[in-house]
Amino acid sequence: MSVPSSLKVGPNTTLILAKKRYLIFYIFLIWISIFTIQFEFWLYWNWLYGPTLTEPKVFIHFLLLLPFLVFVMYLTSILVSLFFAKMILVIINLIHKPREGVFLRHHSDKDYRYWSLRSTIKKWPLWLSHKFPFPFMNNICFKMFGIKTNYSNSLFEGWVDTEFIDFGKNVVVGQGAIVQSSVIFGNLFIIRKTIIEDNVMIGTQSVVMPGTYMKKNCILGGHSMTTVGQELEENWIYLGAPAKKFKKNVFSEDGLEEIIKNQGIGEIKTEARFEGLYTVRKDKEIKSD
Repeated sequence: MSVPSSLKVGPNTTLILAKKRYLIFYIFLIWISIFTIQFEFWLYWNWLYGPTLTEPKVFIHFLLLLPFLVFVMYLTSILVSLFFAKMILVIINLIHKPREGVFLRHHSDKDYRYWSLRSTIKKWPLWLSHKFPFPFMNNICFKMFGIKTNYSNSLFEGWVDTEFIDFGKNVVVGQGAIVQSSVIFGNLFIIRKTIIEDNVMIGTQSVVMPGTYMKKNCILGGHSMTTVGQELEENWIYLGAPAKKFKKNVFSEDGLEEIIKNQGIGEIKTEARFEGLYTVRKDKEIKSD
């Protein structure tokens, strides 16, 4: 189901701030993106129009082109903030490389501090890109921040961490679902790489915990939750909290497309024909078990 971009949750970062001085980076990225907008508008105003703007024809021309300029300025602000955020992250990662593990949730712990710093730097460009009317910008942000993903994925209706996650192809994250690579339990802070392989579906309001490995054609049902480091087998549907095997994902079997074509499903006019196909697949599943 598709929803307006303004209602989507989208990729996000934590609100936790280990040290207040990290806000300097956040404020700098906001400033540099707004400064770019001001500069572009100044060029538009002075180089193209200047004192001639008072003429009626020129003023109409100015108003007609202004919406296109606003769009360009918004896109530029995203790219500029993303560029500077990436440069800052490269330097910070050279000082302290991100790593997996179980750490102490305290400002004295380096891994916890630098994770909070990385999240603070990513927040502004992610927020800007998420408001962009085309989802490809979110994918660009993912790739810039080191997330392995594909443009065939639909990741933008859920809350998705922005590091230590690998996505395959044709992955769907349901509305309000959470895909995590980091989590806080009391005074402990855990970072583990999460792997989502091809053709995986994550249901509405579900939670994928850090270290989860979802293999190909796997489905996590709505309102379900994996455990830290859980492995979900290929071609299975999982339900519950914690997630447990429910049934085989028979609709991902090889040759299903041919069966559908042979039964004329492409020209379905009644529900009975579809129910007949489902019965065939259901019987096959029972026999195989």
